[in-house]
Amino acid sequence: MTEVRSYHGQPVLKEPIWTWEIPCYFFSGGLAGASAGLAYLVELRGNKVLGRRAWAISMAGVIASPALLISDLGRPARFLNMLRMFKPTSPMSVGSWILTASGATTSLSAINAWTGLFPTSAKVAKPAAALLGLPLSSYTAALVANTAIPVWHESHRTLPFMFASGAALSAAAAAVATTPPDHAAQARRLALIAALCEGASNEVMRKALGDQAQPYKTGLASHLGDLSRGCAVTGTALLARRGSRSRAAAALAGGLLLAAALGRRWSVFKAGVQGASSPEHVIAPQRQRVDRGEARGAARRQANVSTPEHELASPATSPSA
Repeated sequence: MTEVRSYHGQPVLKEPIWTWEIPCYFFSGGLAGASAGLAYLVELRGNKVLGRRAWAISMAGVIASPALLISDLGRPARFLNMLRMFKPTSPMSVGSWILTASGATTSLSAINAWTGLFPTSAKVAKPAAALLGLPLSSYTAALVANTAIPVWHESHRTLPFMFASGAALSAAAAAVATTPPDHAAQARRLALIAALCEGASNEVMRKALGDQAQPYKTGLASHLGDLSRGCAVTGTALLARRGSRSRAAAALAGGLLLAAALGRRWSVFKAGVQGASSPEHVIAPQRQRVDRGEARGAARRQANVSTPEHELASPATSPSA
């Protein structure tokens, strides 16, 4: 990476002021959205046992999500203020409305799945919850990519795929861990496929970032990424070998895959914090794009033997000054 300096070595961008609740919300929102889709699809196939558990998991996630947001914001009124208007160009505004609508439809669907109440309303609520689960599981990727932090902004094409596959992984893992193996075959297949997709999308994202992926290779972001990868590999192997025969093995594998999905969200969060605090992770990519002609910006004139000396001199030292 090109060597760069900032004013007295100070950060060029302010670090995100988000607290620990936000990466946890990335995880819980994805879990809730993907679980709603899983619950609806398996119920259509007649698997009521898995469907009930998936609806319960989705409801737990959709209850935890606003609680985490409110905890980060400090006051419940601040969350309600985000619902005073709908702004399609703002991922935060769109996400707040999606979360609210998903909370209502998912709660009604879960109550119906477990008690049989509200059968007429549930016929509308369940497909609505499943449909809302798609943007709920991945809109947070658009949220972070809409910032000025290069490691997030430059991955706006690949990050949503990683968040969506990670959400599917967490939903399937939670369902596997809480459902008897005889009824969890669909969740196991989804977990194995999602684990492969999540790992592949992460590698594609890093390769596409090039030098800008450096924050993922240092500090806590790197350690969390390694931990997530290890949990994913171990959990996938255990689930494939023993998940269909042993409930204890399935529960352990599900727990490992949940840890992998959570660790990946934290790795992305910490990479953004590290990238914002390091001037070289902000300035160098910008200069490289200018040098390649991919963006406009000021270019530094390089001194060479063909440049007259009086052109290189500053006005204060120029012979004509």
